[in-house]
Amino acid sequence: MASVYDIIKGLNQAAANAYDGSHMAGYNADGEERKVGLRREEGDPITDSRVMDGFKVRISGPKCIVTYQSEMPMKDFHNTKIEDEIEQIYADIAKFLKKEYKAITKETLSLTPDGPCEILMQNMSKVRTWAQCNKVYTIGNMTDVIPVGEPSEDRLEDNFRKFLELDTDKKPKNVTRKSD
Repeated sequence: MASVYDIIKGLNQAAANAYDGSHMAGYNADGEERKVGLRREEGDPITDSRVMDGFKVRISGPKCIVTYQSEMPMKDFHNTKIEDEIEQIYADIAKFLKKEYKAITKETLSLTPDGPCEILMQNMSKVRTWAQCNKVYTIGNMTDVIPVGEPSEDRLEDNFRKFLELDTDKKPKNVTRKSD
């Protein structure tokens, strides 16, 4: 079983392997292509117009927060199935992260979605739209991590507590200023 540090390090390296151009074998040091499932992987990167999209990974306690951002034409904004398309992109990202994590650490990674993704779409112009999405996953391998937001325990040591109880409001003898 891997430590928390090893899990975070492996997950971050798996996300880093999804850089722009990793889907082409010629851009990788090992000569293998890595398809993530993003929109930018479609077509030729030199001759076709570029699609701007990508994702990042954050860790918060035993949760993994995947943020996906994409620039899309306005016709996609009016698409009624945009939520399903983005959920499919998240499924592809999770599949890629699990596969890369296994290749890096030789261990399996368990990512369980906590619910549907949150989508924020904004107009950049009359032609382009910006989408920013978040999805939270629970990392199954991280069992000894305290979730963020739980109340803390009172952990004052007895010696320190006794010292605080010795406090008095008496003034020392050498204080000569007038009383307040």
